[in-house]
Amino acid sequence: MRKRKAKKRPLLPDPKFNDQLVTRFVNMLMWDGKKSTAFKIFYDSLDIIEKKNNSEKSSLEIWKDSLSNIMPHVEVRSRRVGGATFQIPMQIRPDRKISLGMKWLIGYSRKRNEKSMAQKLAAEILAAEKEEGAAFKKKVDTHKMAEANKAFSHFRF
Repeated sequence: MRKRKAKKRPLLPDPKFNDQLVTRFVNMLMWDGKKSTAFKIFYDSLDIIEKKNNSEKSSLEIWKDSLSNIMPHVEVRSRRVGGATFQIPMQIRPDRKISLGMKWLIGYSRKRNEKSMAQKLAAEILAAEKEEGAAFKKKVDTHKMAEANKAFSHFRF
């Protein structure tokens, strides 16, 4: 690289739970710079989870559990070796795990068929916590792809 690596900017924790992970999630959820709207959607979805929840866990703990259920551990990367392109399974860095999990959770909740975004997000979080739903399926598919291409792992770079 010609330039030095950009340093990570610290995230301010969110106002309600005082958690940086929540802020990171809301930043990914945000559209057109409307952060207050994104916070409202997130907090409303946690309220919906609180109403549907019948266990002793808080809605924030359920969200964190669902996020950890979605986070992948391995992924495949393309690499050209002698004219052929191989899918090589690789370990994922911890910050990328979190980013992929959040991206999948938000992306698949946007594709759901509930009325509001808060309801869509709440439904996808609850599904991921039970290890079902589209975002969890994406993780399983990613792991299957890595398992299928395990023979090419000696091409690692």
